[in-house]
Amino acid sequence: MDYALLHSKRLLLVDDEPELLALVSDILTDAGFGEIFTAANAKDALERFDEVNPELAILDVMLPDGDGFSLMRQVRKSSDIPVIFLTAKDEPIDRISGLGLGADDYIPKPFLPQELLLRVYAVLRRSYPAVEPKVQLDYCVIDFDRAEAVREDGPVSLTAKEFALLEILSRNQGKVVTTDAICNALWGGDAFGYENPLNAHIRRVREKIERDPSHPVSLITCKGLGYKLMVCR
Repeated sequence: MDYALLHSKRLLLVDDEPELLALVSDILTDAGFGEIFTAANAKDALERFDEVNPELAILDVMLPDGDGFSLMRQVRKSSDIPVIFLTAKDEPIDRISGLGLGADDYIPKPFLPQELLLRVYAVLRRSYPAVEPKVQLDYCVIDFDRAEAVREDGPVSLTAKEFALLEILSRNQGKVVTTDAICNALWGGDAFGYENPLNAHIRRVREKIERDPSHPVSLITCKGLGYKLMVCR
């Protein structure tokens, strides 16, 4: 994925320090990001999520009406967008709490602008990797440019995690991708502790791409090994 595609992503910054919001906004704007939205508290952040459907959130842990961890839990009820915590809370327990919730990165303040940019780029590349623009399956076409499954009854949007899951399978069309490899692509770790979340994502993807999700013909389980994606040539 080139920088133009990365810079097209919508970013949401949540922090109650106006100076910090302005600083991070300036860093990202100067780097080429064009759609940057801000919120000063959890309530405004949730409204922003509904309004702009951001593709990456950068959250402070300490907010005037709650905390970033609780905000992320609320967001995760309806969205798998990547999340970076940017916060002065740098104790090991805070990092473990944030990453344990499924955050994609945890950056302590103060930070170097270049480090922030590199981490933002890394998370965006991991969450929205470059793939073939379209892949034909039995029941639908996966349009990676639009992050949609285009079915007979119309397009269905893919979440970031669903996108990443289909991307790694698409790169290995017809070949088994191990559970460990999939978990590493989705969460940056091996399969331990991620079997249930992975099963949930597999089920939701099948509901979007299969004609009969209970009898899949495109996203196939290889028992004891992993999964493979069967593509129509």
